[in-house]
Amino acid sequence: MTDTLEAPVSLEQFHTLEQDALISLKSSANHAFVTGAGGFLGKAICQRLLAAGLQVTGFARGDYPELTALGVTMVRGDIADKTAVINAMKGCDLVFHVASKAGVWGSKQSYFSPNVDGAANIISACQQLNISKLIYTSTPSVTFAGTDESGIDESAPYAANYLNHYGESKAIAEQMVIKANSHYLKTVSLRPHLIWGPEDPHLVPRVIERAKAGRLKLVGKEDKLVDTIYVGNAAYAHILAAVNLCNGGASAAGKAYFLSNDEPITMAAMLNKILACADLPEVNKRVPASLAYVVGVVLESVYGVLGKTNEPMMTRFVAKQLSTSHYFDISAAKTDFDYSPIISIDQGMVKLRQYLKS
Repeated sequence: MTDTLEAPVSLEQFHTLEQDALISLKSSANHAFVTGAGGFLGKAICQRLLAAGLQVTGFARGDYPELTALGVTMVRGDIADKTAVINAMKGCDLVFHVASKAGVWGSKQSYFSPNVDGAANIISACQQLNISKLIYTSTPSVTFAGTDESGIDESAPYAANYLNHYGESKAIAEQMVIKANSHYLKTVSLRPHLIWGPEDPHLVPRVIERAKAGRLKLVGKEDKLVDTIYVGNAAYAHILAAVNLCNGGASAAGKAYFLSNDEPITMAAMLNKILACADLPEVNKRVPASLAYVVGVVLESVYGVLGKTNEPMMTRFVAKQLSTSHYFDISAAKTDFDYSPIISIDQGMVKLRQYLKS
């Protein structure tokens, strides 16, 4: 049971509950299309689909020879190019739309083109090609307006104002996906929070890099609880959602779901677990939340005036994210498609440590 797999991928490498879900999926789908296949979550989903014996076509902007070696048919293209998307999706009967531009800095167009136009193209291609199942990877950022989110569920409204273009673009796309749900096209939106694990190209390396440079600090006087999700659990949830859409009831169709490891943890504790995997000392330096926010405002203004494209060290969104709580009631995912995490945070950390050592 591993998440850093070499070809060929076999069912036996996964948890027995995952094996059951994958066998069930294979009985009702043949050819899956995965956007963002070269990304962290996209690759994990591809590995599981291959293990189930499905044909997998991956769509990404870059070249990923390791995915080709695993058995994925990789197509290079831009998600904002509707013709390219339609051509790549021909022959598929199941779509995982994982690709998006993430991050906290950049122009509105740089986020809306891939995230909004890209989602529109995927939906349109599904409708045009009579593909009947679409699983969309959204984000909890769609509800985040800069205040504590303590145990909220899917009844929480979309944010009235967004602190960055990412959250806004994903909220628009999620609503498009939900609205597209019909008798002919079953859709579901999943909102995994803070994905991490072996091969993580985002959270883990950033934490380690900042710690080594002496620039890692906690924001705010008190530690707030946050939810995270191990990459294997996030991929497993996507498979379960696909199984749900493929069965007769499709109770998840037309809905959005928060996903997590169901283990709220303080940001300090989470960061220190990651640092321990890299044999680095704990972080204990703090900056006031108000100061972090002011720094974010100033840096955003300066970067905006200078037209700088690289991400500032602090933004308003990051300051608020690091000083507020974000944990979710995932009862709906448990009830509607039987999702429960199969790898705990501590079990995931063992795997992360092994990966970092290798």
